[in-house]
Amino acid sequence: MRPMPTATDSLVSWSTVDLRRAIGDRTISPVELLRACLDRIQALNPYLNAITATCYDRAMKEAREAEQDVLRGLPLGALHGLPLGVKDLEETEGLLTTFGSPMYRAHVPAADNLMVGRMRRAGAIVVGKTNVPELGAGANTRNPVWGATGNPFDPRLNCGGSSGGSAVALATDMLPLCTGSDTGGSLRIPAAKCGVIGFRPSPGLVPVERRALGWTPISVVGPMGRSMDDVGLHLSAIAGRGDCDPLSYDVDATAFASLRPRDLGSLRVGYTVDFGVCDVDDDIRRVFRARIEAMRHLFKRCDEVQADLGAAHRCFDVIRAANYVARYRDAYEADPNNLGPNPRANYEMGASMTLADHTAAHLDQTRMFKAFQTLYRDYDIILAPTTPVSPFPWTQLALDRINGKPQENYYRWLALTYVVTLMTNPALSMPCGRDHAGMPFGMQVIGGFRQDLALLEICKSLEWAWARQPDLARPLPDLARLRAQPPVDFRTGIVTAPPDAALARGDAGARRAAGSVDVAV
Repeated sequence: MRPMPTATDSLVSWSTVDLRRAIGDRTISPVELLRACLDRIQALNPYLNAITATCYDRAMKEAREAEQDVLRGLPLGALHGLPLGVKDLEETEGLLTTFGSPMYRAHVPAADNLMVGRMRRAGAIVVGKTNVPELGAGANTRNPVWGATGNPFDPRLNCGGSSGGSAVALATDMLPLCTGSDTGGSLRIPAAKCGVIGFRPSPGLVPVERRALGWTPISVVGPMGRSMDDVGLHLSAIAGRGDCDPLSYDVDATAFASLRPRDLGSLRVGYTVDFGVCDVDDDIRRVFRARIEAMRHLFKRCDEVQADLGAAHRCFDVIRAANYVARYRDAYEADPNNLGPNPRANYEMGASMTLADHTAAHLDQTRMFKAFQTLYRDYDIILAPTTPVSPFPWTQLALDRINGKPQENYYRWLALTYVVTLMTNPALSMPCGRDHAGMPFGMQVIGGFRQDLALLEICKSLEWAWARQPDLARPLPDLARLRAQPPVDFRTGIVTAPPDAALARGDAGARRAAGSVDVAV
């Protein structure tokens, strides 16, 4: 093993693929990588509050074991020795899992869920949990247990959600691997707002153990990453049939670990700024159209498209709300105050619906699905904005207006992603330069039905091409500027004093005050 590097920042910024390769050839040790990540978390998490419950001591023990496996020449998994952050909606053995809800403030699972278990078996080392909205409801990562998570480009602004903590941890190189999940856009929206990649796979590609309504395909779990190759490597460890999920199916997961670039010059690209039904801020419309003009020369054709998705809002309302009734009926009936405002609104919406409402929603979803798939007779991918607005302050629970138009409920502003959820096509958000406010701009790329591998390989080529155009390249947060500012209190939004010496040393009490504490049991 080589000596510890003098500049750990360069190590944590390596791609996940490069880190795994370097561990395998003994260029770096899992122990030095974990130490570098812990140093980065200690330095940055007080300014962002992305990492919540942690298990640093156990992680270091596992890193030493992973190092010994390398030295002994034992077979190594795809993620061997890579530090992992797990979204706080996924159960982790022996590590506090709160779902961002006071109901689960002391919940320590006895076992990992399927996805986490697969990543551990592939060699990943769980370091801690990443922050979420309460019960995953909404795209603003804040909850009454851990507080809010700030955007790495401006911690006063929201980072999206519900996989917000994961997106922030990746964007700031705190961790090379983080998990996410997506119902209405929870992988894609925080990726867009933080300048990383969030991939919503086809339902069933990655089994979902916690989906209450197993045959309803709107909720998925999947990878996030800083590059397409990183996303592919992550996916290779978690894809494939699982008996817990009736939608899952067999797949050669290893194919995702080696993405082959596709010829952009042969690509037929459709695009839409609003799917004909989504409210989008005028500035975002202009940014999106400018991006299309900047890249259309790369493709064989690039045309504006439209499909009849007029029933999407009511359809999503019904199907989403049914999931909340299935999961939280007992908690609500015991005491409605067990649920915060967003989860409670979802539950009450679902409880008021009739069988006729559910039937109409599924009929509409089927009709819209068929109409949407006809676009892929002429196009290989569809492009759209990921979010309709630039990040707003996280002190505002949800966006209530777009272009002055009131939004019907707290999640209506997520329509650009949830209309795609209803179609069940694989989709991801890729960083594509900055928006009019200087914040990351996310381009939503939607693949053909069950064409996950093709979509990832197309996006690998897009990533390469965009990196060579300054207006389209992935933006990076200014971490020196971030640390030069006084931290924000992530419960009140008030600017606080700089971290004290105890926090700099990583003392448990100070970490708890900053929203992170070692709580493995």
